[in-house]
Amino acid sequence: MYVIGDIHGQFDKATVVLCEAGLIDAGGGWTGGAATLWFMGDYFDRGPDGIAAIDLVRRLQGEAAAAGGRVGALLGNHDVLILAAQRFGDAPSGGPGGTFLASWQRNGGEASDLAGLDGDRLAWLRSLPAMAREGDWLLAHADATFYQVYGRTIGEVNRSIRRILHSDDAADWDLLLDYFSQRRAFQDAERGPARVQRFLALYGGRRFVHGHTPIGKLTGQKPAAVSAPHTYAGGLAVDVDAGMYMGGRGFVAQLSEAIYR
Repeated sequence: MYVIGDIHGQFDKATVVLCEAGLIDAGGGWTGGAATLWFMGDYFDRGPDGIAAIDLVRRLQGEAAAAGGRVGALLGNHDVLILAAQRFGDAPSGGPGGTFLASWQRNGGEASDLAGLDGDRLAWLRSLPAMAREGDWLLAHADATFYQVYGRTIGEVNRSIRRILHSDDAADWDLLLDYFSQRRAFQDAERGPARVQRFLALYGGRRFVHGHTPIGKLTGQKPAAVSAPHTYAGGLAVDVDAGMYMGGRGFVAQLSEAIYR
């Protein structure tokens, strides 16, 4: 299984590393055959072209399926942010801007992305799962435990969050965005492994992979020096957010037991 972390509108960087991994060609077409690739969420904000990023993912989903492969895509907090800005605009929110629109703008929102959210793109974003399981791997965008507020199984979590994304209840959206701001739940060297184990016991899997928190913020590395996943919490958690919007080059990770050797 291959994974790529938070793109944040860095379409050009994403296509370069996907091409280097042999998953797409120079024209952006799927060349991964029967491989499985997951995008870990946060396609928008802090970068120039989130619309191009989701259009790439949507197209690759169809091309990969035709070739016997699979492309999955998770929901990230910045994807919820832009959906909230589109749905509620200047309505008051508890975010840093005081309204849904202003909070999205303060988090790096690009006007061209908001303008490009047509009906098909909106429907696709609202359909994205918040969590997934792929073999022994549990996948979620955030290194946080708030998911358990929305359900005790992956299916329950995804259904609960999907209901919010199709609702007009601004308070529910606000609460989801507040929860989605949480991070670093497993970073503590002493308590982190036990927390991951409880998370895995609830939702399944033997290892947990996430984005959301740039690797450099966990390790102290400069983003330009980050070129591989960061494994921590006793080998149970893997961060794949390369910090592309911070200057990181990005990478595509092939997850296997070799990561832990």
